[in-house]
Amino acid sequence: MVTRYDTARTTHPLSGVVRKILANSPNLMLVEHTLEKSAVLPDHKHPHEQLVYLLSGEIQLDINGESIVMSVGDSLVIPPNINHKVLTLKKAVALDIFTPRRDDYYT
Repeated sequence: MVTRYDTARTTHPLSGVVRKILANSPNLMLVEHTLEKSAVLPDHKHPHEQLVYLLSGEIQLDINGESIVMSVGDSLVIPPNINHKVLTLKKAVALDIFTPRRDDYYT
């Protein structure tokens, strides 16, 4: 099944954050996050494995007591149940892949 970008489910879960749910199945989910400069994704964890690919901008990811600055083209994997936080240094667009699907993104 094709998910059309212009009709993908779009939400604004936090100030300065736009979330688009793209292709997904019960076992896998592709999400685009657009983050305005200074937007924060507060410290959190989830039971999902997460792969992050930064399409544009720059973010600071705090994970396991370490701060990592990510720039265009950088990617990483966040294991399940690991605390992490994001601070947007320059307006950014990230693709996130979750396994399994984040059903909480539908509420």
